[in-house]
Amino acid sequence: MPTLDRQDDVFVLDIGDGENRFHPDWLASVNAALDEVEKAEGPRALVTAATGKFYSNGLDLDWLFAHAGQQDDYVVGVQELLARFLSLPLITVAALQGHTFAAGAMFSLAQDFRVMRADRGYWCLPEAEINIPFTRGMSALIQARLHPRTAHEAMLTARRYGGGDALDAGLVDHAVPEDSVRAKAVELAGAQAGKAGPTLGTIKSRMYAPVLGLLRARENPLG
Repeated sequence: MPTLDRQDDVFVLDIGDGENRFHPDWLASVNAALDEVEKAEGPRALVTAATGKFYSNGLDLDWLFAHAGQQDDYVVGVQELLARFLSLPLITVAALQGHTFAAGAMFSLAQDFRVMRADRGYWCLPEAEINIPFTRGMSALIQARLHPRTAHEAMLTARRYGGGDALDAGLVDHAVPEDSVRAKAVELAGAQAGKAGPTLGTIKSRMYAPVLGLLRARENPLG
C-alpha cells in the first residue's frame, strides 16, 4: 500500500512495489495521503514514486470484472483522483522508475511534471489494443496535457515510449538514469515548493476547468 514520507518541503508518496493498480483500498490510501499533504502548512510540494518494475499499470481489472455492478462508482472514484491531482494547490512531480501504463499513464499526466527512467521501462496508453475506450474525462485529460500530435499517436496506436522517445514527444520533462529518477523529481518539486497555496490551486482549476468538469461528472461516467 502507498506510504507517505517527507523530505524537507517535499512530500514523497511511494505508491507501492507491485503493479500498483487502482484497487479501491489503494485509492482510499492515496486520498488519505493527499488529505495529509493538503492540511500541511507552509512551502510544500509532492512527488509520487514507486519501487520495482512498475510505476503503475492503472485500473485493477481483476477487481473490476469481479465487481461489475460497481463499475460506475469505481470509475467515478478513479476519475476523481485524477481530478484531485490535476487541481492540487501545490506542485506535483511523478517519478517514473518503471512501466507506466493505461490509467497509470493518465495518473502521471494529472501531475505537473514527470521524470522518467531513460534506459528501461515504457509509458503507454494501450486502450486501443485491449479494447477499452477512454472515458470522456480521460480523453480530455490526455488531450489537455499532450501536444495534439502526440496525443493522437499515443491514443490511437498504443505506442510504447521508452524514456528518450517519451522525452522527445513531450510525455515527460526529464529522462535520467534509474538511480537519479526519484532524486531529480524531489529536486524539481523542492524548487517549486514555495508556490503552494490557494493561488496555485485557482490557477490550475481555471486552466483545466473543462477537463475537471468531465472528470468529476458522476452521471454515466463511461458514456
